Amino acid sequence: MKSVGINEIKKELTKRDFDELQEYCLRLVRFKKENKELLSFILFDADDIENYIENIKNETDQQFDEMNKSNIYFIKKTVRKILRNINKHIRFALSKEVEAELLIHFCNCILSYHIPIKKSRQLMNLYEAQLKKIEIVLSAIHPDLQYDLRKKLLN
Repeated sequence: MKSVGINEIKKELTKRDFDELQEYCLRLVRFKKENKELLSFILFDADDIENYIENIKNETDQQFDEMNKSNIYFIKKTVRKILRNINKHIRFALSKEVEAELLIHFCNCILSYHIPIKKSRQLMNLYEAQLKKIEIVLSAIHPDLQYDLRKKLLN
């Protein structure tokens, strides 16, 4: 079955009443964990972005703390998992500032937790790709914020 486009869905949703829309949201939440997380963000965290960012940073720190550093394979696997989680939260927030702040925190964690990125070409490429992403995102935000976030990246 082929799904219809977003514009068609949007037009159809405008025709529905509140109770039907609420039921649709609850059905969506039941099917996929990411849908539930997105709806939780929209309902509970979207109004307090600073607290949301701090929670994600704390979660990231905890994941780096629990990382199995016995083997470079486990390190690569865990770092990619952490980055996937961060990217998911970036998609939820839809904000360049949040994206820059979380990616900067991720890169700083790689350095501060002494992840051996020089021992693995994949880890080095991943780290460099995140730095490039940060530069692209920083170029799209206000110069004052750029300055503050660049200072965070250097620390």
